[in-house]
Amino acid sequence: MGSWFRRRGSIAWIRKKGSVCGQQQEGYLHEHDPQPKRDVMNNLTTRIFATDQAELDAAARVLAGGGLVAFPTETVYGLGVDARNSDAVARLYQAKGRPSFNPLIVHVGSIEAAKQFVEFDHTALVLAQAFWPGALTLVLPLRRDSAISPLVTAGLETLAIRVPDHSVANGLLAAFGGPVAAPSANPSGQVSPTKFAHVRDLMTGRIDGIVDGGDCGVGLESTIVATKPTPTLLRAGGLPVEAIEAALGYDLALAGDTSAPSSPGQLASHYAPAGTVRLNAQTVEAGETLLGFGPVDAALNLSPSGDLIHAAARLFDALHQLNAMGAARIAVSPIPDHGLGRAINDRLRRAAAPR
Repeated sequence: MGSWFRRRGSIAWIRKKGSVCGQQQEGYLHEHDPQPKRDVMNNLTTRIFATDQAELDAAARVLAGGGLVAFPTETVYGLGVDARNSDAVARLYQAKGRPSFNPLIVHVGSIEAAKQFVEFDHTALVLAQAFWPGALTLVLPLRRDSAISPLVTAGLETLAIRVPDHSVANGLLAAFGGPVAAPSANPSGQVSPTKFAHVRDLMTGRIDGIVDGGDCGVGLESTIVATKPTPTLLRAGGLPVEAIEAALGYDLALAGDTSAPSSPGQLASHYAPAGTVRLNAQTVEAGETLLGFGPVDAALNLSPSGDLIHAAARLFDALHQLNAMGAARIAVSPIPDHGLGRAINDRLRRAAAPR
């Protein structure tokens, strides 16, 4: 992906030594470990926060103290930590069971706030002004004077950053007053949460708090674009690629090898339900449960009318429901590969990938 994706120092050394900035990171992932060195004990008291200002102030104090707080955005629920606190970020990786080579997205409240941490070129500024706040993450060169923990960037010289378009998320960011690193609030590789109940059921006991902000409107993670060396789509998401290309006046390049992710959401297997997934199913085989799209008879249907916006908002909740139903084999109807359909198909391909 060019010089902007060189790694800062040796992240392998960081993982092998298990320390950052002289602080021991107990249980942090080693270079070849697929899982943390020890399991997270489900023994934390997880506080549920409401969305009034006093409660958001309380949640912000938990973040300031190094705690992990899940909160809603317009895309999915995020699991937030202070992006400057390496101890807190290490706890986040452990709570999720997330590989340490997979970088995190930092959430801030404005373009001006983002400029404290990354360097904007002309293309980045055009996109930020057009789509922030919103479901677009930009991968930009990290400022040398940035206070962001190297664990957030996985040792890269870039930072994934966005401004969310959600009143609760923005209220929490304002109350906290700093950058919040926040991947999806679920165990790594599993289905992303779009409802409070999803987070409660998956993460209670693993994290310090959850802000109950109801359902997420978009229902898919943000679209991720790197602007250097060439504007490149790294992940399809809640902002249609066509809108970005229209704003730029040209097509985005496509990311290549993702064995060493340059942004979140690039792992081959991700967003996976418990059952196996078969895509583009025209018929349903014995023992399969159909996740439909359009006018088909299905156990669950993302959108009987074929509306891609509705389908995107329902996708992850439908996969959670299929888990609750005990669906061991899931067949998925064909979904058009344009607009938000491109992001839906991206998530489904990763859900269907070998695990």
